[in-house]
Amino acid sequence: MASPTMPATASARSARPAWATAPGGGEGKLTMVAWEGYAEDSWVKPFEKATGCQVQAKYAGSSNEMVQLMGSGANYDVVSASGDATLRLIYGKLVRPVNVAQIAGWKNFLAGLQSPPHNTVAGKHYGVSWLWGPNVLMWNSAKYKGPTNSWSVIYNPANKGKITIPDNPIQIADAAVYLRSAKPSLGIKDPYELTKPQFDAAVSLLKQQRPLVKKYWVLATDEIDAFRNGGATLGAAWPLVPYQLSQKGFPVRSTIPREGATGWSDTWMIGTKAADPNCALMWLKYTSTPKVQAQAAKFTSYTPANSLSCAILGTKLCTAFKANAPASYFKSIAFWKTPIAACGNGKNTCMSYTAWNQAWTSIRG
Repeated sequence: MASPTMPATASARSARPAWATAPGGGEGKLTMVAWEGYAEDSWVKPFEKATGCQVQAKYAGSSNEMVQLMGSGANYDVVSASGDATLRLIYGKLVRPVNVAQIAGWKNFLAGLQSPPHNTVAGKHYGVSWLWGPNVLMWNSAKYKGPTNSWSVIYNPANKGKITIPDNPIQIADAAVYLRSAKPSLGIKDPYELTKPQFDAAVSLLKQQRPLVKKYWVLATDEIDAFRNGGATLGAAWPLVPYQLSQKGFPVRSTIPREGATGWSDTWMIGTKAADPNCALMWLKYTSTPKVQAQAAKFTSYTPANSLSCAILGTKLCTAFKANAPASYFKSIAFWKTPIAACGNGKNTCMSYTAWNQAWTSIRG
């Protein structure tokens, strides 16, 4: 096996899988900014062994932190950015375009995750999709007997002290998804492209919700604890939360309400000043494969982008993770993207992410 600090020989490379090769070979290391759980030994160790690229992971606690780290001058090689960070990274010139023709797994991604607007700009791809999921409505089925087909329940004063939601400015989009149906006169089409009147309506709704919230959560484990200790019985959740609670016998159910839902799709992106670009490319090729995405899905309970992962997961897990859900399920999700002023109407009339951050601070108090 080639030394971890030296490029592989031609003969060694020929025996490796296609993802374990890059022009010039690997540089011997790979530094990354990632969500916790995205650099587990079960898939990192085989990558290191095959490529000689030793992985060094820096875990981030928020999308804002990811953007800050990628702009810190540390020259990280890759980042597992969510849709509320990707456009900030792209327009900030912190990540570079990727040639998807070099990524074998890309052609097997779900159609909506091959060239999604949160990582593809003007026909250029700035990364490849990884794991995804919706923000679902979740409730304790033993304690909550109210309606569960609408997001209206988390804004209803009757549920004061029972509600938990994510502590994230992107919640403004969740409110916009609900208002798109509840108040069609607002004319909301894209929950991330909000004019000031639309934005003000969503912010107002969230300020009305504030006294009803038992807990704003940052980590999925925070929400799990809130439900297990009785601190909350109703809320917005990532799919792994109801899955993990139900696996432990906790009486919880979840759904995407009639208004639809927001959701996130994470993208592996290569830093503009990546110190180890060849190892970075090999990582993107590796993590696009169905086997690795299936491994990550099993560990996180998130949904893989590669449609061939289902055969590896098996019917039970594939169904649990919604990896085999119909196209209508995917289309019901408004995937996160960074709000920018230059919205779809061709004018700078939408509220930027800076305004979203400021508004969320005022909502949270």
